[in-house]
Amino acid sequence: MFAGVASFAPRCTACGLDYAGFNVGDGPAAFLTMIVGAVILLLALWLHFTVGAPMWVIALLLVPLTAALVVWGLRVGKAALLAAEFQRRAGEFQSQGARTTASEANDL
Repeated sequence: MFAGVASFAPRCTACGLDYAGFNVGDGPAAFLTMIVGAVILLLALWLHFTVGAPMWVIALLLVPLTAALVVWGLRVGKAALLAAEFQRRAGEFQSQGARTTASEANDL
């Protein structure tokens, strides 16, 4: 499903579904970053005040954890949005019959 860390492959390797028609974008990125940031902040405060860990230990532990949680969350979030769009057959809006020819417009 993914070609890179958080970018979709052009097609599904199992069924050949074209992912280009789906508009997942980076919608989950900001929401996810705030959630992960809040969790990491609470964990850092807990480590500092309860365990008494020095700042370099907290940074050594939490920087890789933050990166891993953001990447994992982006993959899960984007996959969930793609699945929701596929299930609901969502796509770009295409109005059928909205165009009128010049002669039809004159008749109105």
